[in-house]
Amino acid sequence: MIGVFDSGSGGLTVLKALRETFPAQRFVYYGDHGNAPYGNRDADTIYALTVASLARLFELGCSLIVVACNTAAATGLRRLQQTWLPAHYPDKRVIGVIVPMVEAMSGVPWATGLDSRSRSGEKKTVAVFATRYTVESRVFVEETKKRAPHIDLVQQACPSLVRLIEANAPVHDLRRAVRRYVALLLRRLGGQPLDAVLLGCTHYPLVADLFEEVLPDGVEIFSQPQVTSDSLVDYLARHPEFAGSEDSGITFYTTTSPGPVTELARRFLGDDNVRFLAPPCANAMVHVSR
Repeated sequence: MIGVFDSGSGGLTVLKALRETFPAQRFVYYGDHGNAPYGNRDADTIYALTVASLARLFELGCSLIVVACNTAAATGLRRLQQTWLPAHYPDKRVIGVIVPMVEAMSGVPWATGLDSRSRSGEKKTVAVFATRYTVESRVFVEETKKRAPHIDLVQQACPSLVRLIEANAPVHDLRRAVRRYVALLLRRLGGQPLDAVLLGCTHYPLVADLFEEVLPDGVEIFSQPQVTSDSLVDYLARHPEFAGSEDSGITFYTTTSPGPVTELARRFLGDDNVRFLAPPCANAMVHVSR
Protein backbone atom coordinates (compact mmCIF):
# COMPACT_ATOMS: atom_id res chain seq x y z
CA MET A 1 0.00 0.00 0.00
CA ILE A 2 1.29 3.44 -0.96
CA GLY A 3 0.66 6.53 1.16
CA VAL A 4 0.33 10.08 -0.14
CA PHE A 5 0.88 12.81 2.46
CA ASP A 6 0.18 16.52 2.34
CA SER A 7 -0.42 19.15 4.97
CA GLY A 8 -3.62 19.99 3.10
CA SER A 9 -5.41 19.31 -0.18
CA GLY A 10 -2.90 20.23 -2.90
CA GLY A 11 -1.48 16.72 -2.84
CA LEU A 12 -4.78 15.46 -4.21
CA THR A 13 -3.59 16.53 -7.67
CA VAL A 14 -0.64 14.17 -7.25
CA LEU A 15 -2.93 11.41 -5.98
CA LYS A 16 -5.17 11.84 -9.04
CA ALA A 17 -2.21 11.32 -11.39
CA LEU A 18 -0.99 8.32 -9.39
CA ARG A 19 -4.43 6.73 -9.46
CA GLU A 20 -4.60 7.14 -13.24
CA THR A 21 -1.12 5.64 -13.67
CA PHE A 22 -1.60 2.82 -11.14
CA PRO A 23 -5.29 1.83 -11.32
CA ALA A 24 -4.64 -1.52 -9.62
CA GLN A 25 -2.77 0.00 -6.66
CA ARG A 26 -4.19 0.75 -3.22
CA PHE A 27 -3.48 4.25 -1.88
CA VAL A 28 -4.02 6.04 1.40
CA TYR A 29 -4.22 9.84 1.31
CA TYR A 30 -3.40 11.58 4.59
CA GLY A 31 -4.03 15.31 4.90
CA ASP A 32 -2.91 17.04 8.08
CA HIS A 33 -5.50 19.78 7.57
CA GLY A 34 -5.80 20.25 11.32
CA ASN A 35 -2.31 21.77 11.41
CA ALA A 36 -2.33 23.49 8.01
CA PRO A 37 -0.91 25.65 6.62
CA TYR A 38 2.60 24.41 7.32
CA GLY A 39 4.18 27.42 5.62
CA ASN A 40 3.30 29.65 8.58
CA ARG A 41 5.29 27.48 11.01
CA ASP A 42 8.96 27.20 11.95
CA ALA A 43 11.14 24.45 10.48
CA ASP A 44 11.31 22.30 13.62
CA THR A 45 7.53 22.27 13.98
CA ILE A 46 7.06 21.39 10.31
CA TYR A 47 9.52 18.53 10.67
CA ALA A 48 7.79 17.20 13.80
CA LEU A 49 4.35 17.35 12.15
CA THR A 50 5.66 15.64 9.04
CA VAL A 51 7.27 12.81 10.98
CA ALA A 52 4.09 12.30 13.02
CA SER A 53 1.97 12.04 9.88
CA LEU A 54 4.37 9.66 8.16
CA ALA A 55 4.41 7.45 11.25
CA ARG A 56 0.62 7.25 11.15
CA LEU A 57 0.71 6.23 7.48
CA PHE A 58 3.22 3.48 8.23
CA GLU A 59 1.03 2.29 11.10
CA LEU A 60 -1.90 2.15 8.67
CA GLY A 61 0.05 -0.33 6.58
CA CYS A 62 1.91 1.74 3.98
CA SER A 63 5.34 0.56 2.89
CA LEU A 64 6.10 3.58 0.67
CA ILE A 65 5.00 7.20 1.13
CA VAL A 66 5.01 10.04 -1.38
CA VAL A 67 5.38 13.38 0.40
CA ALA A 68 3.16 15.49 -1.87
CA CYS A 69 3.80 18.64 0.13
CA ASN A 70 6.50 21.02 -1.05
CA THR A 71 6.75 22.69 2.36
CA ALA A 72 7.32 19.40 4.18
CA ALA A 73 9.71 18.11 1.52
CA ALA A 74 11.70 21.35 1.44
CA THR A 75 11.99 21.47 5.22
CA GLY A 76 13.02 17.99 6.22
CA LEU A 77 12.72 15.21 3.65
CA ARG A 78 16.47 14.62 3.30
CA ARG A 79 16.89 14.73 7.08
CA LEU A 80 14.15 12.21 7.84
CA GLN A 81 15.33 9.92 5.03
CA GLN A 82 18.82 9.85 6.50
CA THR A 83 18.05 9.75 10.24
CA TRP A 84 14.47 9.12 11.36
CA LEU A 85 13.53 6.53 8.73
CA PRO A 86 16.54 4.19 9.20
CA ALA A 87 16.16 4.38 12.97
CA HIS A 88 12.41 3.74 13.17
CA TYR A 89 11.21 2.22 9.87
CA PRO A 90 14.27 0.75 8.12
CA ASP A 91 12.15 -1.40 5.81
CA LYS A 92 10.00 1.55 4.64
CA ARG A 93 10.68 4.30 2.11
CA VAL A 94 9.70 7.96 1.73
CA ILE A 95 10.04 9.94 -1.50
CA GLY A 96 9.04 13.49 -2.43
CA VAL A 97 7.81 15.73 -5.24
CA ILE A 98 10.74 18.13 -5.54
CA VAL A 99 13.63 15.96 -6.76
CA PRO A 100 11.55 14.36 -9.57
CA MET A 101 10.77 17.85 -10.89
CA VAL A 102 14.43 18.84 -10.93
CA GLU A 103 15.39 15.54 -12.55
CA ALA A 104 12.77 15.96 -15.28
CA MET A 105 13.72 19.57 -15.96
CA SER A 106 17.49 19.02 -15.93
CA GLY A 107 17.52 15.59 -17.55
CA VAL A 108 19.96 14.45 -14.86
CA PRO A 109 18.64 11.55 -12.73
CA TRP A 110 19.66 11.45 -9.08
CA ALA A 111 20.56 7.76 -9.50
CA THR A 112 23.49 8.64 -11.77
CA GLY A 113 25.60 9.66 -8.76
CA LEU A 114 27.30 12.96 -7.97
CA ASP A 115 30.49 12.29 -9.88
CA SER A 116 28.74 11.63 -13.17
CA ARG A 117 26.10 14.37 -13.04
CA SER A 118 26.09 17.12 -15.60
CA ARG A 119 28.59 19.84 -14.75
CA SER A 120 28.30 21.59 -18.08
CA GLY A 121 25.76 21.88 -20.82
CA GLU A 122 23.69 24.27 -22.83
CA LYS A 123 22.78 27.30 -20.77
CA LYS A 124 19.07 27.73 -20.18
CA THR A 125 16.75 29.70 -17.95
CA VAL A 126 14.03 28.01 -15.94
CA ALA A 127 11.38 29.72 -13.81
CA VAL A 128 9.86 28.29 -10.62
CA PHE A 129 6.43 29.45 -9.52
CA ALA A 130 5.75 28.37 -5.94
CA THR A 131 4.50 29.47 -2.54
CA ARG A 132 6.50 32.03 -0.61
CA TYR A 133 7.78 29.39 1.82
CA THR A 134 9.06 27.12 -0.95
CA VAL A 135 10.71 30.04 -2.74
CA GLU A 136 12.42 31.21 0.44
CA SER A 137 13.64 27.68 1.19
CA ARG A 138 15.56 27.75 -2.14
CA VAL A 139 15.16 23.98 -2.35
CA PHE A 140 14.62 24.00 -6.13
CA VAL A 141 17.66 26.23 -6.59
CA GLU A 142 19.92 24.05 -4.45
CA GLU A 143 18.75 20.74 -5.95
CA THR A 144 19.26 22.13 -9.46
CA LYS A 145 22.72 23.40 -8.60
CA LYS A 146 23.73 19.87 -7.54
CA ARG A 147 22.65 18.34 -10.84
CA ALA A 148 22.93 21.00 -13.51
CA PRO A 149 24.74 24.19 -12.47
CA HIS A 150 24.52 25.48 -16.03
CA ILE A 151 20.77 26.05 -15.55
CA ASP A 152 19.77 29.50 -14.33
CA LEU A 153 16.80 29.09 -11.99
CA VAL A 154 14.63 32.16 -11.35
CA GLN A 155 11.94 31.98 -8.66
CA GLN A 156 8.61 33.75 -8.29
CA ALA A 157 6.43 33.51 -5.21
CA CYS A 158 2.66 33.43 -5.79
CA PRO A 159 1.28 34.18 -2.31
CA SER A 160 -2.43 34.48 -3.18
CA LEU A 161 -2.81 31.63 -5.64
CA VAL A 162 -3.47 28.71 -3.26
CA ARG A 163 -6.10 30.72 -1.40
CA LEU A 164 -7.87 31.64 -4.65
CA ILE A 165 -7.83 28.04 -5.90
CA GLU A 166 -9.20 26.61 -2.68
CA ALA A 167 -11.88 29.32 -2.53
CA ASN A 168 -13.06 28.28 -6.01
CA ALA A 169 -12.47 31.83 -7.21
CA PRO A 170 -13.89 32.89 -10.59
CA VAL A 171 -11.66 32.16 -13.56
CA HIS A 172 -11.10 35.85 -14.25
CA ASP A 173 -9.68 36.31 -10.73
CA LEU A 174 -7.39 33.32 -11.14
CA ARG A 175 -6.30 34.53 -14.57
CA ARG A 176 -5.54 37.99 -13.19
CA ALA A 177 -3.37 36.53 -10.43
CA VAL A 178 -1.46 34.22 -12.76
CA ARG A 179 -0.88 37.06 -15.25
CA ARG A 180 0.46 39.26 -12.44
CA TYR A 181 2.95 36.66 -11.20
CA VAL A 182 4.14 35.75 -14.70
CA ALA A 183 4.54 39.45 -15.55
CA LEU A 184 6.65 39.99 -12.42
CA LEU A 185 8.88 37.08 -13.38
CA LEU A 186 9.31 38.19 -16.98
CA ARG A 187 10.06 41.75 -15.90
CA ARG A 188 12.89 40.49 -13.70
CA LEU A 189 14.30 38.51 -16.61
CA GLY A 190 14.57 41.76 -18.58
CA GLY A 191 14.06 40.16 -21.97
CA GLN A 192 16.20 37.09 -21.27
CA PRO A 193 14.61 34.08 -23.02
CA LEU A 194 12.70 31.66 -20.82
CA ASP A 195 13.11 27.97 -21.66
CA ALA A 196 10.96 26.14 -19.11
CA VAL A 197 8.74 26.58 -16.06
CA LEU A 198 8.33 24.46 -12.95
CA LEU A 199 4.95 24.69 -11.23
CA GLY A 200 6.37 24.10 -7.76
CA CYS A 201 3.13 23.82 -5.82
CA THR A 202 0.73 20.89 -6.00
CA HIS A 203 -2.24 23.29 -6.28
CA TYR A 204 -0.94 24.97 -9.43
CA PRO A 205 -1.72 22.13 -11.89
CA LEU A 206 -5.36 23.12 -11.40
CA VAL A 207 -4.55 26.41 -13.18
CA ALA A 208 -1.82 25.13 -15.52
CA ASP A 209 -3.89 26.21 -18.52
CA LEU A 210 -3.83 29.80 -17.26
CA PHE A 211 -0.03 29.72 -16.99
CA GLU A 212 0.12 28.33 -20.52
CA GLU A 213 -2.06 31.20 -21.78
CA VAL A 214 0.32 33.91 -20.62
CA LEU A 215 3.77 32.31 -20.87
CA PRO A 216 5.80 32.90 -24.04
CA ASP A 217 5.31 30.39 -26.84
CA GLY A 218 7.53 27.33 -26.67
CA VAL A 219 8.10 27.41 -22.90
CA GLU A 220 7.88 23.88 -21.51
CA ILE A 221 5.78 23.49 -18.34
CA PHE A 222 6.69 20.84 -15.76
CA SER A 223 3.84 19.97 -13.41
CA GLN A 224 4.30 17.91 -10.24
CA PRO A 225 1.46 15.36 -10.59
CA GLN A 226 2.58 13.91 -13.91
CA VAL A 227 6.29 14.21 -13.15
CA THR A 228 5.82 12.50 -9.76
CA SER A 229 3.74 9.75 -11.34
CA ASP A 230 6.37 9.12 -14.03
CA SER A 231 9.06 9.06 -11.36
CA LEU A 232 7.14 6.53 -9.30
CA VAL A 233 6.83 4.25 -12.34
CA ASP A 234 10.61 4.25 -12.57
CA TYR A 235 11.06 3.84 -8.80
CA LEU A 236 8.76 0.82 -8.57
CA ALA A 237 10.45 -0.76 -11.58
CA ARG A 238 13.69 -0.61 -9.60
CA HIS A 239 12.06 -1.45 -6.25
CA PRO A 240 9.13 -3.78 -7.01
CA GLU A 241 8.97 -4.86 -3.35
CA PHE A 242 7.14 -1.59 -2.60
CA ALA A 243 4.52 -1.98 -5.33
CA GLY A 244 2.15 -3.98 -3.15
CA SER A 245 -0.47 -6.48 -4.23
CA GLU A 246 -3.58 -5.27 -2.39
CA ASP A 247 -6.92 -4.58 -3.99
CA SER A 248 -7.21 -1.22 -5.70
CA GLY A 249 -8.85 1.77 -4.06
CA ILE A 250 -8.18 4.88 -2.00
CA THR A 251 -8.82 5.68 1.64
CA PHE A 252 -8.83 9.34 2.66
CA TYR A 253 -7.91 10.61 6.13
CA THR A 254 -7.85 14.11 7.58
CA THR A 255 -6.91 15.52 10.98
CA THR A 256 -9.74 18.05 10.90
CA SER A 257 -13.50 17.95 10.36
CA PRO A 258 -14.04 15.69 7.32
CA GLY A 259 -17.00 17.60 5.84
CA PRO A 260 -15.38 20.72 4.31
CA VAL A 261 -12.27 18.77 3.30
CA THR A 262 -14.41 16.20 1.50
CA GLU A 263 -16.20 18.93 -0.49
CA LEU A 264 -12.89 20.42 -1.62
CA ALA A 265 -11.49 17.00 -2.53
CA ARG A 266 -14.52 16.15 -4.63
CA ARG A 267 -13.96 19.34 -6.62
CA PHE A 268 -10.22 18.75 -7.02
CA LEU A 269 -10.65 15.11 -8.05
CA GLY A 270 -13.93 15.42 -9.94
CA ASP A 271 -15.29 12.48 -7.94
CA ASP A 272 -18.43 12.74 -5.81
CA ASN A 273 -17.67 9.42 -4.14
CA VAL A 274 -14.67 10.77 -2.22
CA ARG A 275 -15.15 10.77 1.55
CA PHE A 276 -12.59 11.78 4.14
CA LEU A 277 -12.41 10.02 7.50
CA ALA A 278 -10.80 10.80 10.82
CA PRO A 279 -7.71 8.59 11.19
CA PRO A 280 -7.86 5.63 13.58
CA CYS A 281 -6.64 6.62 17.05
CA ALA A 282 -7.09 10.26 16.10
CA ASN A 283 -6.45 11.25 19.71
CA ALA A 284 -2.83 10.17 19.18
CA MET A 285 -2.35 12.78 16.46
CA VAL A 286 -0.08 15.76 17.01
CA HIS A 287 -1.89 19.10 16.95
CA VAL A 288 -0.02 22.36 17.30
CA SER A 289 -1.64 25.68 18.13
CA ARG A 290 -1.16 28.49 15.63
